[in-house]
Amino acid sequence: MPLFRLTSPGPFFDNKVRAFWNLQILGWAAWLGLRGVSGLANGQAFTFFIPQTISAITGFSLTLILSVCYRALISRRPLLMWGVSFGLAGVATALWAFIDAWVAQIQNPDSEAGFTSLLLGAMYIDATSLAAWSALYFAINYFLQLEEQNDRVLRLEAQAASAQLAMLRYQLNPHFLFNTLNSISTLVLLKQAEPANAMLSRLSAFLRYTLANEPTAQVTLAQEIETLKLYLDIEKMRFEERLRPHFMIDPAVSRARLPSLLLQPLIENAIKYAVTPQEEGADITISAQLAGQNVRITVSDTGAGLSADPSDPTTGVATESTGVGLANIRDRLAQAFGDQQRFDVHMGADGGFTVVIEFPFQPDGQMTIGTERT
Repeated sequence: MPLFRLTSPGPFFDNKVRAFWNLQILGWAAWLGLRGVSGLANGQAFTFFIPQTISAITGFSLTLILSVCYRALISRRPLLMWGVSFGLAGVATALWAFIDAWVAQIQNPDSEAGFTSLLLGAMYIDATSLAAWSALYFAINYFLQLEEQNDRVLRLEAQAASAQLAMLRYQLNPHFLFNTLNSISTLVLLKQAEPANAMLSRLSAFLRYTLANEPTAQVTLAQEIETLKLYLDIEKMRFEERLRPHFMIDPAVSRARLPSLLLQPLIENAIKYAVTPQEEGADITISAQLAGQNVRITVSDTGAGLSADPSDPTTGVATESTGVGLANIRDRLAQAFGDQQRFDVHMGADGGFTVVIEFPFQPDGQMTIGTERT
């Protein structure tokens, strides 16, 4: 059974039983060595080591018993813990001093010092030693307890952050799925089996990626772009030539990592506010390049722009279209990169809407997705 039952803060306390015994043995060996050196410096004979060795063994044994008692008391109410601890330390000191005085009297029966004098002399040294041992025991345990609480807080914060990221990730718009399924249904009713099958295959690949990927995971930019192309291929079957996507991705940033499906709501916004309202449709441009030590991603469209309506995505409030809005993307960026990210929104004087995202370039190995991945 561990004598230190609290979580350890570092490698020395990874094994609490071993750490306790290491400290116990080394501590009492140092105590005996210090007493022995002090005796020899004062001209004592080597026989002085006999009572000191017995005293060290006695102190070692008594502190083992105290450690068991302290472990049972450390989680109790302070008044009870300190009261009983002081009482136990007092009893242990008296017993240790009695044994020391008794051994000293046996070793020197002709000594002029009486048993009472020997007892009082041993009492001072033994009380000081036990007080130092007890203080060290409680200090280490409270330190470990503080570290355990800090670790628990960090774990809870990490779990909360993961839960928030998962919540944001799962808010992806269900209307996209409904619209796509309606389009497939329409194609089936019109007996256009080949485009319906192609649309269903692309939808299957997109959903397999979105559902199989961890909601808190980061992916490479290349993987994110491939996912966007899957999404745009599905939408292009609905809008045909009205939807004109363009990709300008610098190969140098293809391995940059970012939260999965971060850009999909931006494309969805562009389709709703730029492509859908205009008979001629619109161009949607996705570009990515290095900007110093950062990756800069720009998503722009040639639509009519957006109004300042409070329910509009430019305000950061989730809309009926995206289900998440730009506030969602801001939150995901903040969760992933803290203050090392930038998120800007621009509207052109003659229309159009542009979103600029920057975050640190953190390259990783390439990952692939597609219809073959499970």
